[in-house]
Amino acid sequence: MNLLDKLNWRYATKIFDNTRKVSDEDLNFLKEAIRLSVSSYGLQMYKVLIIENPEIREELRKASWNQSQITDASHLFIFCNYTDNFNQHVDNYIQLIINTQKTTDIKGLKQYGEFIKSNIANKTLEERKSWSEKQTYLALNNLIIACADREIDACPMEGFDKQVYNRILGLDELGLNVSVIAPVGFRSTKDVTQKRKKVRKSAEELFETA
Repeated sequence: MNLLDKLNWRYATKIFDNTRKVSDEDLNFLKEAIRLSVSSYGLQMYKVLIIENPEIREELRKASWNQSQITDASHLFIFCNYTDNFNQHVDNYIQLIINTQKTTDIKGLKQYGEFIKSNIANKTLEERKSWSEKQTYLALNNLIIACADREIDACPMEGFDKQVYNRILGLDELGLNVSVIAPVGFRSTKDVTQKRKKVRKSAEELFETA
């Protein structure tokens, strides 16, 4: 199948087959797709937790209105945005550029880092929170497309208690906040939603060229 066929194949899986697991090879493919995601300034102001532990997932399921995907999928991807120490993250990123690209323009990159810091500092707390959370959705999209490419099922979810997730995973102390999650695995034959025709706006309604 080509990419459009695979995007038509995928859907937000409601019931996973809890006997099937994503292989290590495919898991590494999904992780690399996330790693290569676009992000504002290239900062990647997030961390992605991949939860396999069944006891932890049982606790998280309780904080997700008992939705079965949390425990029945092969893996649970949790996208967390950073909430503080933005300047340090920028400094780390600039140093990563220097180390990776072996550039000699150290002064120019340091100035670029200060520019980024200034832009972040000029945001209100609410704007900064919104901005950092949005970055995780860009990475999530890479995961969804990568899953479709390998014919692995996924279900992006916002239906959970973020504060309880943060507490269970000890994220507040790490300067992290759960933004969005995605159980990943393989659809169950019992999931009737896979048989429904995909509903999307027509191209004529969705797009306008000026």
